[in-house]
Amino acid sequence: MIICRLSTILGARRIKVADVCRATGIARATLDRYYYDRVKSFDRAVLEKLCQFLQLNPGDLLIIVDQADLFQPWGASGSATGLPAGEGS
Repeated sequence: MIICRLSTILGARRIKVADVCRATGIARATLDRYYYDRVKSFDRAVLEKLCQFLQLNPGDLLIIVDQADLFQPWGASGSATGLPAGEGS
């Protein structure tokens, strides 16, 4: 399952969704879908604008998590990197 970490990233940087809207021109409804991780398909243009604004790579914004790992604390089984435990070390 692919997880969008926009809410976590904005929270850590103390950036408001309204500020992202103004700076990127992305519609509030679109940003809300990314923020609440309700995106059905990812638009390349939206991802590009978000990555440029936040100065990160798409892999920092979107991660792959096994469904079993959804109920584990971040980092307990490699979820922080998006890799299964033991990989990427």
